[in-house]
Amino acid sequence: MIRSASFAAALALAACTPAQEAKQEANSVPTNNSVAAPTPSDVTVRITQEQNGQTVNVALNQRFAIELVGVPTAGYIWAPASVPAFITPAGETTGNTTQAQSQPGYTGGNHWEVTTFIANAAGTGEIVMEQRRPWETNEPANQTFRVTIHAQ
Repeated sequence: MIRSASFAAALALAACTPAQEAKQEANSVPTNNSVAAPTPSDVTVRITQEQNGQTVNVALNQRFAIELVGVPTAGYIWAPASVPAFITPAGETTGNTTQAQSQPGYTGGNHWEVTTFIANAAGTGEIVMEQRRPWETNEPANQTFRVTIHAQ
């Protein structure tokens, strides 16, 4: 009986792939003792996960940021997969999502991943962000975020 229960538990654990675990962790943004995304103070438009698939208006030469929660401790990093020619990447910042992550001995968990851009010319185009492990070049993205930018 104990052997059967142990086998069932092992089988259930084996069914969870690292990608599924990362997706579950990244989708559960902390609410207790949350920490705001570490977005630079000169950013005027902040784009969040809730705006996935939407269109966002920005002014020319305006810094804007995409704020996503990722799981870099498991190797999953958000990075631009596609950026229109009229937009230039302008930096990245990362940080804790909860106050507890600043405590000694705390390991793992979700982290903010903020990518900043500048619209250098007028235009409309889509930014595609992909969350993946950089060394898994033949694997599909774990998650994809898309936003259409209209710069004028």
